[in-house]
Amino acid sequence: MKKQITVTVNGEQHTVEVETRTLLVHTIREQLRLTGTHIGCDTSSCGACTVLLDGKSIKSCTVLSIQADGKEISTVEGLAKDGLHPLQEGFKENHGLHCGFCTPGMLMRAVELLEKNPNPTEEEIRWGISGNLCRCTGYNNIVKAIQYAGAKMRGEETPSTEPEFV
Repeated sequence: MKKQITVTVNGEQHTVEVETRTLLVHTIREQLRLTGTHIGCDTSSCGACTVLLDGKSIKSCTVLSIQADGKEISTVEGLAKDGLHPLQEGFKENHGLHCGFCTPGMLMRAVELLEKNPNPTEEEIRWGISGNLCRCTGYNNIVKAIQYAGAKMRGEETPSTEPEFV
């Protein structure tokens, strides 16, 4: 059974026809061709598919596309407007990524985290990204990247960008 849905993705409205059982991650990747949203585990364990749905981070492998009808979706492709988003810059400057597979989901989760709490502690950052798994970095540089972005977004001097290798 198919249904037509309309979603606004990164500020652009799209009307697509989806099977009622299609997961949002598949619509984003296959129909809208936004492949920055990754499919990692298909069980909601890894967070690689994290996007914002009406401003709230969700794992798009747990949401049916028809549930997103009429809603706003933000993906990693929508972060950079006039240059890199502060989070993207933070990940780059602080070596917050290695293979990059988890990075889009981490970035989208961190967007919501910093919107809710512009100055999170290290513990709050670690708790905030706890649903997103990274198998490469050990998280220290991801935390530093989010702290860097938070400081930049608050208009403060950004912390040191010395990478921590463990």
